[in-house]
Amino acid sequence: MTERPAQRTPNRQLAALIAEAGFSNAGLARRVDQLGLEHGLDLRYDKTSVTRWLRGQQPRGTTPALIAEVFTRRLGRRLTAQDLGLDACAPVYAGLEFAATPEEAVDIVSGLWRKDSGSHAELRKIAFTPAGLVVPSRDWLIGRADEKVARGEPIARIPAQGRPAAVPRQRGQAERGPGQKVTGGDIAALRSVGELFRSLDDMYGGGHARQALVRYLEHECEPMLRGTYGEQTGRKLFAAAADLTRLAGWTSFDIAAHGLAQRYFVQSLRLAQAAGDRAYGSYVLVTMSRQAVYLGHGREAVQLARVAQQGVGTSAPPVVQALLHACEARGHGVLGEVRACTASLVRAERALEAARPGDDVPYWARFFDEAQLADEFGHSHRDLQQFRAAAQHAERSLQLRAPAYARSRLFCRVVLASARLGLGELDQACALGAEAAGQAAEMRSVRAIEYVKDFERRLEPYRDAAPVRGYRDKVAAFG
Repeated sequence: MTERPAQRTPNRQLAALIAEAGFSNAGLARRVDQLGLEHGLDLRYDKTSVTRWLRGQQPRGTTPALIAEVFTRRLGRRLTAQDLGLDACAPVYAGLEFAATPEEAVDIVSGLWRKDSGSHAELRKIAFTPAGLVVPSRDWLIGRADEKVARGEPIARIPAQGRPAAVPRQRGQAERGPGQKVTGGDIAALRSVGELFRSLDDMYGGGHARQALVRYLEHECEPMLRGTYGEQTGRKLFAAAADLTRLAGWTSFDIAAHGLAQRYFVQSLRLAQAAGDRAYGSYVLVTMSRQAVYLGHGREAVQLARVAQQGVGTSAPPVVQALLHACEARGHGVLGEVRACTASLVRAERALEAARPGDDVPYWARFFDEAQLADEFGHSHRDLQQFRAAAQHAERSLQLRAPAYARSRLFCRVVLASARLGLGELDQACALGAEAAGQAAEMRSVRAIEYVKDFERRLEPYRDAAPVRGYRDKVAAFG
């Protein structure tokens, strides 16, 4: 890890605590590394690192907080970084906080945007933390929309002698700065950008334009949030910011930046609360649940889906209800809970059947149609090893799903391939798998690649069969 330049004074506070705790330098380094793993951090400290700290060098980032936690656990009393003679530092859970105020929420999320758009590669290496789901989902469930989000006109300042005073933004001005008035056109632009990046993500994968989205958030959305606006415009602005932030998390999830994605989802949830949009908050929780399913945290996935259901109650449109129940089903499927999974799928199916053409369906839920429901059934039955049902539903989803949802179709094709394999239909399974592998090679999606790899692991018992050898030859040709 890169350290700051050495201080002149040895760290006697740290030395005294090391002696009190009975740590060797190597033992302390090992415990810091292990605690880092609990928080999704890949640290590589050793006894030499501790020697440097004792000589006065300051570890960066969250490391001081980790060192303090190691001593807290060992000595049984709460210690801070300052108690160890270390600088104050970023908290271990930075980005997972559910802010107390809209202003604080803007500070936290804009900090994420800035770090992510820069060269902070370590931010994209932070792992998913199941413990980080509890507080945000609870605070959202019991919380209320903020009473005030409006930001008034800034107080005029007397310009320094010889300098021109700042002027409000004029029509046609290219650059936006903090304090400028937010208009309906600004919010419409945010919505249009969201649709553009959503389409790119669906078709080509999250890695295709993720970085451009984050830079847009930093350079366009943050100045708007720090601008001036009334209550109605402010709610709409926070809603648009929540949507784009969720999308930044979704695209991060797709490139396997799971800790970063989790942080974006938490901040999107907080922005949705500031917007007063309870239903969209439930959608963010569904997104978090999907990530938990993908990472194998079925219990957390179920809990998130249920919190979403409790948060919106029975007033949500049938399509939204169907989405929430299907999400819960996926969590039960990962856990192998057949009865609970089936019950949730039935509730989802009935809710979608109750939907009517004239229903007021939010824009973010319109994707949930018969094709998506069949996809949820297919995934769930595959996870429950009910391969015949999985194949039937996956085939139906592929028949109904529009080509623009290329990545979703790829996922479903892999589910169908796995189901065919489970039914002993090796030739069909390999043909479907090869088709999916070819599509994955054209995308910038780690999830797409991992779906294919999961299928290949299922092929391993048949590795010497002719269809499997043919599959490998085809995949090798994709490069």
